[in-house]
Amino acid sequence: MGRVVLKAGKDKAVRNHHPWVFSGAVERLEGDPTDGDIVDVVDVDRRFLARGYINRRSQIVVRLLSWSEDEPVDDAFWSRRIASSIERRRNLSDTPETVAFRLIHAESDLLPGLVVDRYGDYLVMQVLTLGMEQRREEIARFLAEIVRPAGIFERSDVDVRGKEGLPQRVGLLWGQEPPRPLPILENGYRFQVDIQGGQKTGFYLDQRRNRARLSAYGRGRRMLNAFAYTGAFAVYAAACGAESIVNVDTSAVALEMARVNVAANADEGRSDEYIVGDVFSVLRGFRAEGRSFDLVVLDPPKFAYSQGQVQAACRGYKDINLLAFQLLSPGGILFTMSCSGLVTPDLFQKVVFGASIDAHRDVQVLEKLSQAADHPLLLTFPEGEYLKGLVCRVL
Repeated sequence: MGRVVLKAGKDKAVRNHHPWVFSGAVERLEGDPTDGDIVDVVDVDRRFLARGYINRRSQIVVRLLSWSEDEPVDDAFWSRRIASSIERRRNLSDTPETVAFRLIHAESDLLPGLVVDRYGDYLVMQVLTLGMEQRREEIARFLAEIVRPAGIFERSDVDVRGKEGLPQRVGLLWGQEPPRPLPILENGYRFQVDIQGGQKTGFYLDQRRNRARLSAYGRGRRMLNAFAYTGAFAVYAAACGAESIVNVDTSAVALEMARVNVAANADEGRSDEYIVGDVFSVLRGFRAEGRSFDLVVLDPPKFAYSQGQVQAACRGYKDINLLAFQLLSPGGILFTMSCSGLVTPDLFQKVVFGASIDAHRDVQVLEKLSQAADHPLLLTFPEGEYLKGLVCRVL
């Protein structure tokens, strides 16, 4: 087994169980491991620190799996680690009202580079790193043995694979091909999900708890659902008695599915709007027309993919939140969120504060939002806190 020797003073993060070793912390590589192989990480005095898989093409040269010298990374390790992650979601598996949730959340479940979501009888698997790529068939076999799904579909079509020297891949990995669209239940609500071509693995599972919170604010309100996608927030709002809902998204296909999802869960006779267009432009048009809303939901896509994009992302978040504050009537509620992991919760709140100042609105924060519990945050891996949000009231 190869060994990665760290530079003097560069071992603290590993000792604190952070799962990444950056190339700048490496003094030298001993042995001749192939990228993807399991290696030991040792300090400058060659004392064992951790064990993980290596990829010299990546800035994150080692992703750590174990901090025990006596724990080999073999088939038993992978099976045990996968089973443990699934077992931690047993409370969700025992809830028939919700059949879609995350089973494995990468680093935060001590399985860096691997994401697995469950949609009823089907699993969707994302392989993000070379180390996991080389073990994808074995992982699929372990998932099939433990969960016994009807099929496992792969959605490894994410840009981060390029940093690992990997092409994107989409297709059936094991078992039966899932239907398209696939019907699911979340908190008792019915949704149609496209796990083969939809955003992420087909649905924004991380927003489940935040959608449920919307039910406390929606009754009788005129709602603007910006970046609506397939209308998940609109379903909850309609079901709790929102007076009207305006859904805005760039995708006509997504909005058509939103229409279907709302109709499947709400009373007949709703006359909601479904507007295809750039959200920033549409909201500026609403402002020019003097339209107002009692409830605005902002759930935009990721704005920052690298540290160099954070400043531009913050400008985008400020702009869209400024528009929302200008469109809200007195007493109106704003659900505003960011899924850019590089934009911290403190920074995001400062951006929203700046938008409220520019809009000349006094604003209260009623609640803070985060990702659902099946997307846990590992305390030794703060980078895992990517979804954050605020529930605000305009005075």
